Amino acid sequence: MTYTFRDNARFWRSPLLPDTELLTAEYFNQEFAPHWHEGFSIPVIQAGAQSYHYRGSRCVAGAGSIAAINPGEIHTGERATDHGWAYRAFYPSLTWMQRLASDITGQQTAVPWLPDGVIEDLEVATKLAIAHRLLESENNTLAAETALTDAFALLIMRYARNSPTAQPVHTDGLRVDRMKAKLTENLSEALTLSELALSVGLSPFYTARLFSRMVGMPPHAWRNQMRLNRAQGLLRRGVSVTEVAVMLGFTDQSHFTYHFKRAYGVAPGRWRL
Repeated sequence: MTYTFRDNARFWRSPLLPDTELLTAEYFNQEFAPHWHEGFSIPVIQAGAQSYHYRGSRCVAGAGSIAAINPGEIHTGERATDHGWAYRAFYPSLTWMQRLASDITGQQTAVPWLPDGVIEDLEVATKLAIAHRLLESENNTLAAETALTDAFALLIMRYARNSPTAQPVHTDGLRVDRMKAKLTENLSEALTLSELALSVGLSPFYTARLFSRMVGMPPHAWRNQMRLNRAQGLLRRGVSVTEVAVMLGFTDQSHFTYHFKRAYGVAPGRWRL
């Protein structure tokens, strides 16, 4: 049975991506008139297929592809199949994209203009979609911003016309120790990658790469494991599963249970027995 999409769209914003709109949508009847955006338009097709006219050509973007549009470029949009399409879209500003490109290279870099036409890269599309979902869920700001930075950095490094190359990562144990202290400081409070980077005087992009390179996992994963380690001690002292979840900043008990079982192979309620 083939699913037919319906017109349903939600525009929203995230504090992790300033001056930017995000869109979660599925369309069937929608036909976009010729229009343009001041910033980038970067939709990731989740299902179905979208057709659009862009720079004199008709493009068709299917599931797992990226229908990137550069700022100021006129384009349309409509279904390319009998069933419609669904996508998750970012509309980042020129300023944000240029700042990330500069963070990648370690020096002032031009705006990273993207190629004309559909980008067929399942790895980048998957990373962008994951980042979009994390931003929408608002459950873990550190994981969301790390995923966002990683996904867009990969998109820029692979496809920007000026081909920016990432600056090398140099060993810096002192900064990594300071990051660990910051990550452990208050496990119940939300923390962003930008805040972590500011605490050690680095860019968010470089911070995530340095920590992952030297520790073996990204900052949010290390912090989550620290939470789970602390949870064991609290459970041993008889603190309830619900209380432990709240004390350590998990979204709710089910979120805590999911991560605890993934790490230790048993739910926290059974582990304490």
